[in-house]
Amino acid sequence: MTEPALALAQAPAPLYERLAAQARRTPDAVALHTAERDWAYADLLALADATAQDWAAQGLQPGARIGWLGHNTAQMLAALLACARLGAVWVPLNWRLAAPELAAIARHAGLAALFGTPELLALAEQVRAQVQLPVDDGGGTTGQARPGDVMLVYTSGTTGEPKGAMHTQAGMVANIDAALAVQGLTADDRVLAVLPLFHVGGLCIQVLPALAVGAQVALHARFDPAAWLADVAAWRPSTSLLVPAVMQALITHPGWPSADLSSLRFLNSGSSIVPVEQIQAFHARGVPMAQVYGSTETGPFSIALGPDQALAHVGQVGWPAPGVQVQLADANGQPVAAGEVGEIQLKAPNLMRGYHRLPAGTGFENGWFATGDLARADAQGALTVVGRSKDMIISGGENIYPAEIENLVVGWPGVIEVAVVGLPDARWGEVPVLVLQVQPGSAPDLDALREHFAQRLARYKHPRRIVVVDALPRTALGKVQKAQLRARFQAEPG
Repeated sequence: MTEPALALAQAPAPLYERLAAQARRTPDAVALHTAERDWAYADLLALADATAQDWAAQGLQPGARIGWLGHNTAQMLAALLACARLGAVWVPLNWRLAAPELAAIARHAGLAALFGTPELLALAEQVRAQVQLPVDDGGGTTGQARPGDVMLVYTSGTTGEPKGAMHTQAGMVANIDAALAVQGLTADDRVLAVLPLFHVGGLCIQVLPALAVGAQVALHARFDPAAWLADVAAWRPSTSLLVPAVMQALITHPGWPSADLSSLRFLNSGSSIVPVEQIQAFHARGVPMAQVYGSTETGPFSIALGPDQALAHVGQVGWPAPGVQVQLADANGQPVAAGEVGEIQLKAPNLMRGYHRLPAGTGFENGWFATGDLARADAQGALTVVGRSKDMIISGGENIYPAEIENLVVGWPGVIEVAVVGLPDARWGEVPVLVLQVQPGSAPDLDALREHFAQRLARYKHPRRIVVVDALPRTALGKVQKAQLRARFQAEPG
């Protein structure tokens, strides 16, 4: 046995072992169904082992942060398992981002290497052209990888800077157990997975739990409503995970009225407040729409409405998942009275260990992770999310922080100040709107500004409207009143 193989075999790897154990129990059972081929459990494990051995031979050692840029594939899941066995940290990258955004994440993460799938090779090369790998990031307070760290997932910060949530193998196993308990997944289930695996939702709510119990997962490289409807009819899945933008694309598709949904035991949705009308559209077809509340930082399986509760609790996100503690807190961090609105705060084994390169404890208040989301509980303890205390916009299941856009406009010719707000949208849930306060007599070149965004910002983050105003509404202390802007533009035609 080679030295790299010996080192791999001795590394503690609870996430790897959880899925490897299933591969040993049912080696010939189908784990993944893809457009190219079916992957047996033994095939997937062998691919993960070969990947780990190859990376070890390249000199990638425990603690190395390894970037991955690709659509949903067996290779992507194998890369995670390879990192788990190697003791490295997997950094899945959002292929929807522009090259400069990806380069900033690569630097911040301190990537030792960047791998991915062939269809995104050109984008990966653009990133490599801007970043010299391996990155010497100088470490950080939370950022230095520890034994057991396995995944670093990025979500943009409220200041427009990237924030990386560091997850441990033990935490991801705890998330698997919580997800299995609520959803009741077994080896008999067939999971249709269409959401991107670079998000914890697409990866951790159904895909990893399904693989941990020997279920089959049909993996679509990208979501396409016609392909989803076709596979529901032909492959006969028992469940799938959706977000509001995906739900809207399905129920407005010409094939929706005649779609055969009879194989579905339930569906799951999450990522933002899900419109009741969308939930009811699936209930009208006899399919319970369960809910999962969580975020990149929370694993994400934190609060959930199970399949058996979905029909009776439309619009609610449910109860704390097993092992999760929840409190609704006021501005002083104290629990609110029953029925009152408070910020959702969490303690759970599947929470992130911390933010990469930020001080330990960032985002936590007295040991509770402060989500910034607001909710109330009914008499039975079921939670309803009522809004966000942060200004984050969720568009098509993707997080957009206004500062990401605002920072690109600072100093633009003729512009005094800028504000970005999210407005409701029938297709995407929310879309960003850019409001510019301009100098008297100035006429900023908006076409040039749009091109500026195109070169530096993912397309889904581009403002759907750019509005020029003489003055922005402000508080007595001079802070822009975004609530007034939202109310104004919601009342005006688009």
